[in-house]
Amino acid sequence: MRKSIQIISVFALISLQTIQSQEIYRYGTTAANFLEIGIGSAGSAMGEAYVGVAQDLSSIYWNPAGLAYIKGSEAQFMMQPWIVDINTIFAGAAVNVPRIGTFAFGLTQIGYGDMKVTTLSHQNGTGENFTANELAASLSYARKLAEWFAFGATTKLIHSSIWHTSANAFAVDLGVSVQTGFFSLSDRQEDGLTIAMSIANYGTRMRYDGIDLLNPIDISEYENGNYGDVPGQFRTQEWELPLIFRIGGALKPISTRNHTLILAADALHPNNNTESVNIGAEYSINIPGTARVFVRSGYKGLYMDSSEYGMTGGAGVELFFMRNQSIAVDYAYKTMGLLGNVSAYTISMSF
Repeated sequence: MRKSIQIISVFALISLQTIQSQEIYRYGTTAANFLEIGIGSAGSAMGEAYVGVAQDLSSIYWNPAGLAYIKGSEAQFMMQPWIVDINTIFAGAAVNVPRIGTFAFGLTQIGYGDMKVTTLSHQNGTGENFTANELAASLSYARKLAEWFAFGATTKLIHSSIWHTSANAFAVDLGVSVQTGFFSLSDRQEDGLTIAMSIANYGTRMRYDGIDLLNPIDISEYENGNYGDVPGQFRTQEWELPLIFRIGGALKPISTRNHTLILAADALHPNNNTESVNIGAEYSINIPGTARVFVRSGYKGLYMDSSEYGMTGGAGVELFFMRNQSIAVDYAYKTMGLLGNVSAYTISMSF
């Protein structure tokens, strides 16, 4: 236990030093902001208050420590049509190796669709189209050091491209989860208060480069006799990744064989926005040997300045088969104010 407490203390110290060195209210100062879009319908439906709840493959995004609770193997696929015809796709798989830990791989891709190429002289389009895409490939590892304590880490490669211009970055996510056993009405430690924290997207900066930045220039525009088409290239600025520190808790005020209620709350400290709080709840009904049905709701963006976020909701069902196999289908609905409302669809398989 002493070793676990030391690990928690070191992690908290690193996280606090990191967030204290960041400025706040720096709107629009980071790149690869698709890394802030939640993965998995369950967490999105709970208002993204999921850092202390995640114990499935979507933990790759919320808190890699949650991967330690996966038993056997799991695969997950999510499709999330975003605003203005932007589409987000996630696919991943995980396997638990007894006495070693859980290994997971995830791939997140966001496509912005086709757009017209315009210039100052052809503002209605040149007849060409271009597209923009962003991609994050992650490799995660998580393990329980005790039945009540788990830690996890994720490394990921990030790629962003706009027509012939692209940028790359490398980032690390870290997370811990502690089941305290406090306020457990069933006297089981896993039904008590769970405290968890994670820090996401701590990594290198991104700088775009490519042939689209090449531009012939005249270094002496007002002089005659010089070469007027010197090859030049715009040098773009480096951009930080959207660093997010999460700390939250989850509690099960109802935990019986057939009924479970989870209440959760997360506090967020990003490096490109104000602090905020997310809250959520999940109620599930277990039909022994057959299925589990879930109803979820939450609210995202409490105390955030000028937030367009709001209520969230969703539902899901998990069907059980022989040999501990199951398949789950989940749906989430999120309100985003002036930006409209979006939905997320997730299919998960355990085997």
